Amino acid sequence: MLGERVEAGQPAPEVELADGWITATSLLASTAGKVRLISVIPCIQTRVCDMQTRRMNEEASALGEQVAVITVSADPPPVQGVWCGATGVDRVKMLSDHQKMAFGVAYGVYIPAMRALQRAMFVVDQNNVVRYTEYVPEIGLQPNYDAALNVVRALIST
Repeated sequence: MLGERVEAGQPAPEVELADGWITATSLLASTAGKVRLISVIPCIQTRVCDMQTRRMNEEASALGEQVAVITVSADPPPVQGVWCGATGVDRVKMLSDHQKMAFGVAYGVYIPAMRALQRAMFVVDQNNVVRYTEYVPEIGLQPNYDAALNVVRALIST
């Protein structure tokens, strides 16, 4: 991996990600005041990444407007858009790290040999502090959804 892992209690790194082919958005500023559930996947066109993103889409409906559910991958924005359109995923904000891999380096998930991101989950609170991290050790494994969701629910209930 390239980059330092972030840990719970640390300030969340701010990065710019592609939100479409020519538009960029800041990860934290664009979701200011919300709890962020950040789901990181290697490639949207694989089975486990598909399952993870569909699960996050379902959870986004239940969590409400206090939570921004974001999926980050190194897939180009058009690939993300085609996949979302084909699957009906519409509640997760898809962001791409394709151009700069800045998120991958800032969050310690960049796999240079694959030009992909390691599967991971992060929860960032309303004050931009990381409250939960999970770096999934095997690319074919799913993250511990319940652990991340429990942290999100605790943050929005206080």
